[in-house]
Amino acid sequence: MKTQKQRILKALKNWISPADAFRQAGTMKLATRVVELRREGYDIESRWTDDKGWKVYRLRPKKPHTVWIK
Repeated sequence: MKTQKQRILKALKNWISPADAFRQAGTMKLATRVVELRREGYDIESRWTDDKGWKVYRLRPKKPHTVWIK
């Protein structure tokens, strides 16, 4: 069985709201879990929803590494 943290990380591949986090990971404390994950080094972005009045979150997509050759 996956841990709550693993379920949240999987869900964060897309934008998720607190309601999504409850359905997908069983947590009603998404903002708290996001703070904990950020402290562990995960790059998570957030934005306010225009119509609902709460934040949504997702893991920031990784940028491809640029290799400079001289």
